[in-house]
Amino acid sequence: MSILTTQNLGRSFGAVDVFEGITLAIPHNARIAIVGPNGVGKTTLLRILAGEDSPSQGNIHTSRGLKIAYLPQTAVGLTHGTLWDSCLSAFENLLEMGSQLQKLEERMSAGDNAPELLDDYGRLQSRFDLAGGYTYANRLQQTLAGLGFDEDDFHRPLSQLSGGQRTRARLAKLLLEDPDLLLLDEPTNHLDIQAVEWLEAWLRSWNGAAIIVSHDRYFLDQTAHFVWEMTPAIEEYRGNYTAYLQQRQERYERRLAEYKAQQEYIEKQEDYINRFIDSQNTAQARGRRKRLERMMRDSKLTMPDVNVRPMHLRLKVSGRSGQLVLRTYDLEVGYHDEGRPLFATPDLVLERTECVAIIGPNGAGKTTFLRTILGQIPPYSGETELGASLKVGYFAQAHEDLKEENNLIEEINREAPRMLPGEVRDYLAKYGFQEDEVFAPVSTLSGGERGRLALAKLALSDANLLLLDEPTNHLDLSTQEVLQKVLADYPGTILLVSHDRYLIDALATQIWELLPDESRLQAYKGSYSEYREFKQARAARLAEQIEAHREVSKPKHSEQKAKPSNKLSRNQRQQLEKKLAKVESEIHDFESKKALCEAKLSNPPSDPAALLKLSDEYQDLLNALEALMLNWTELAETLHADDQA
Repeated sequence: MSILTTQNLGRSFGAVDVFEGITLAIPHNARIAIVGPNGVGKTTLLRILAGEDSPSQGNIHTSRGLKIAYLPQTAVGLTHGTLWDSCLSAFENLLEMGSQLQKLEERMSAGDNAPELLDDYGRLQSRFDLAGGYTYANRLQQTLAGLGFDEDDFHRPLSQLSGGQRTRARLAKLLLEDPDLLLLDEPTNHLDIQAVEWLEAWLRSWNGAAIIVSHDRYFLDQTAHFVWEMTPAIEEYRGNYTAYLQQRQERYERRLAEYKAQQEYIEKQEDYINRFIDSQNTAQARGRRKRLERMMRDSKLTMPDVNVRPMHLRLKVSGRSGQLVLRTYDLEVGYHDEGRPLFATPDLVLERTECVAIIGPNGAGKTTFLRTILGQIPPYSGETELGASLKVGYFAQAHEDLKEENNLIEEINREAPRMLPGEVRDYLAKYGFQEDEVFAPVSTLSGGERGRLALAKLALSDANLLLLDEPTNHLDLSTQEVLQKVLADYPGTILLVSHDRYLIDALATQIWELLPDESRLQAYKGSYSEYREFKQARAARLAEQIEAHREVSKPKHSEQKAKPSNKLSRNQRQQLEKKLAKVESEIHDFESKKALCEAKLSNPPSDPAALLKLSDEYQDLLNALEALMLNWTELAETLHADDQA
């Protein structure tokens, strides 16, 4: 059953048609990825489905009471209050019920024991419990921690958060609202790998529908049930992103074969008609011509579009480097004026033709590490050693090496001063820049255009060592595919900083993970898939150890509780109710701490001492919660027995 359908949906801006004739149906619990080139109208379609824009034509039908939540690429409207308060507003109904319960409890504590009051309280408490009233604070903690917020961020004013943090805050609020349909526009843009993996797990377990516009191929592989390719018409594919690529190629080959067969048939028919139209077979020739004309009018096939690639990148090397490309000795990375290093590294070795992927949370120091290797920043301590016969090419994440006042031709001439203007224009055309676009100043370029220009300059460097800082940022999917293929065929050595797990999985021979909580870098030999398997196996072993420890140390208590033999006095009952409320508050606090600890355990530290400390902390929280729950049970049963007395 579909929760939302559209009929012949279209959107125009003046004389420009963004898209038209879009008819689609969104089933319950579906995860749909929308892909397509930049500018095709994906964001516009999401805005229309969210009700934030109106179609120029067509209709939208939704199921009764459908609750839609929309995450734009850039957060808006989140400037007032704290992060916690903003997300807490997702539970407005629960907060109202909690307030009503508190008022009823105050009346009962004051001595009002009217039967209808107790009935009202019981019914409201049951509704509150079923709606998650006793767990929403824990959900809020887990969601914020999962999306990369520290406990110190919880009560910070939203005005003090960065734009990326406010986008994450809006995402957290939307997830907590538990809508029927989520519309997510580039939801991973401001998330590090750990937060993205948390979001993937959340979406897989969530019982709602989602439409996702994203350039994160790995994320789409993990979450999508369907892929809708927008060109601007929509063509549907079943499965995740990898399945979509395979099916698209199969469809193209099938349509190409059908087109070629029809063209061959047309040629044969035209040849027959031309030869026999004025002969004794004239009647047959005329019959064939009528059938051919009808086919050409009603069912002529067109040449299927080749999977257009907007960029034709080629990376050459000027010469072969030595076998040793990079070695570090007792290296610490950071700035001396900050008083302490960002992190320390083991003694690292990078050899020719290897690809190292450097991963870690945002702000951990990945870019600083690259700039230290380049010699732009001196080591905090220790040494870096570059090998022989190296020519280094650097792709900067912020593209700070591009001069804002230059046009595109001038930027290429900075790298290749001997190229003539006509040669430069032809060269830039290979990177998707056409006609007068080459005279545009760098300051007017979009993020994706800046990325393509930076890649065009990089290709002219003939470097045999590439330092790439988020090279797929802002690139559309087809351009990412081109870049990945080119890098896979590159004969040199690569140091790659990226959140693009699809790219990392395809290229990496080593994983260097930054662990900011431990102020160190951990090196792993092997691919990203092997790294993930190692981390998952270690987390599973840790969980088994914690569970075994918990079973051994679980406090023993009698299943049967003694029932009070006498009716409590009013004062005694009030004291017990105060104790119960205090215990409930303590349980809430400890559950919040437990949620944060579990978030850390989802990506446990590799250092054995740190891991043991974290597991001990987790066990202490479990034991404390066990004792508090036992105390709560005893108090609640005592009050219940008094009610029955």
